Amino acid sequence: MKSNIKEIIEWIICIVIAVILALSVRYYIGTPTIVQQTSMHPTLKDGERLWLNRWARTIKKMPERGDIITFEAPSMVQVPEEEVDLKNPVAKYDKKIEGPIAKFKYYVLESGKKSYIKRVIGLPGDYVEIKDGAVYINGEKLEEKYLQDGVVTDMLNGNREESHYTNFTVPENHVYALGDNRTGSVDCRAFGCIPLEKIEGKVAFRFWPLSQFGGVD
Repeated sequence: MKSNIKEIIEWIICIVIAVILALSVRYYIGTPTIVQQTSMHPTLKDGERLWLNRWARTIKKMPERGDIITFEAPSMVQVPEEEVDLKNPVAKYDKKIEGPIAKFKYYVLESGKKSYIKRVIGLPGDYVEIKDGAVYINGEKLEEKYLQDGVVTDMLNGNREESHYTNFTVPENHVYALGDNRTGSVDCRAFGCIPLEKIEGKVAFRFWPLSQFGGVD
């Protein structure tokens, strides 16, 4: 009897350790994810499986221009014109998660958490302008070879509502990110720049479908 109890306890300990290790890898190192949006079409398509590198988040490393990242969705995804402050063009995050269990579920298990996937366009200190159907960084037109031919970048978001975050400098420890599907993406044009601490991961590679296995540009 004692032998059986000891064996059960050992199995429970092994399972607990395995769960802790799995959650640690998922939170600090990397995790798979499924594309559930069309805002990055045609670069990424609905239903594709990606591997996210989360080590950069762990060491608080700023992504590079052109990186595809995921981040926590802002509390307000369409900031009214009268509330736009181009001197502090930062996305609003008003949701408060209180209590250790609620924080564990939200931040570690990501239960009830909504995330966006976009491409980094502007980095801290960059002056961002959207004009003449293109993005300009520090006065120079940004070459975006990942966009489909004929794609126009304007100040209309995916809901065809007017956006207002252009002609400003990206604040320190923030990024300005847009979807490759410019006419079908609600992004930083509508809600402002994303704080570094809200970035969840960088797309490392696509592993499904197998025919598209590999890095994502």
